[in-house]
Amino acid sequence: MARVVVDVMPKPEILDPQGQAALGAAGRLGFTGITEIRQGKHFEIEVDDSVDDATLEKIAEGFLANPVIEQWTIKRVAGS
Repeated sequence: MARVVVDVMPKPEILDPQGQAALGAAGRLGFTGITEIRQGKHFEIEVDDSVDDATLEKIAEGFLANPVIEQWTIKRVAGS
């Protein structure tokens, strides 16, 4: 078994209303020096050894992310 981490973020050119709301809240709470917040999704997936990188790419692109407005990274990490 292996653990795979998929992080999905809005593409840089896409407006991120959740990130903007968090940025505004941070300022209202007195946090200074923050110039941008982007909010995304983090997935941790346990897979067996038969799942190859091409399959992981299909999972990220076709199931976990919207490729029109989001980009993603896939990283295999030490198994549990």
